[in-house]
Amino acid sequence: MISVTVSPKFQVVIPKEVRESMGIISGQKVQIITYRNRIELIPIKPMKEMKGVLRGIDTAVDRDDDRL
Repeated sequence: MISVTVSPKFQVVIPKEVRESMGIISGQKVQIITYRNRIELIPIKPMKEMKGVLRGIDTAVDRDDDRL
């Protein structure tokens, strides 16, 4: 487990090994989620990078009989 220190401005540095493993680059946005006593940072990927991610997904949905 890696520890970081919160600066007087409430900033933290994401360690290099974490940045590299997650592909986080300078200037990239991350989403912050808090859950109980935990903070999660989720990298936001550009839409161009997401192109084709859902290719081949089954879009067939079973419908209720009254919705046919």
